[in-house]
Amino acid sequence: MNKKKIANILLVEDNPADQQLTVRAFKKGRLTVDLTIVNDGQEALDILNSEGDYASATVPYIPDLILLDINMPRMDGKTTLKEIRSNTSTSLIPVIMLTTSDHETDILESYQLGVNAYIRKPIEIMDFIAVIHKLEEFWFTLTLLPPKHRIDE
Repeated sequence: MNKKKIANILLVEDNPADQQLTVRAFKKGRLTVDLTIVNDGQEALDILNSEGDYASATVPYIPDLILLDINMPRMDGKTTLKEIRSNTSTSLIPVIMLTTSDHETDILESYQLGVNAYIRKPIEIMDFIAVIHKLEEFWFTLTLLPPKHRIDE
């Protein structure tokens, strides 16, 4: 299988097993994925805004897509999403809530905060890999993503 297109994805996930499963799923996919993994929402905002441990970055990090878990330490996914959407530099980045939660309030609040899609993580490994491949196909084959740019306030 010939992998040509490169997709830059930020995975915001605190569970090491889910991190490794996502890496494995993208490796089996059709795209070349540059997957950056952070452990919580605060670290995600730091990398997106070149702050904290990422303050020395010479080029702003603007992924094509953000995969965001809801339940994380320090800063949860909904708070992170709210911050991403309120910043003109990051507001256009597509954000997919990828989580185990199927609570109606989490789903509703995520869409109210501007999530582009809400996907419940399947429990079975092969089902999870299939979901990642469908996500990859939709967001990087069928969908036209916003051009990468950074609007400084």
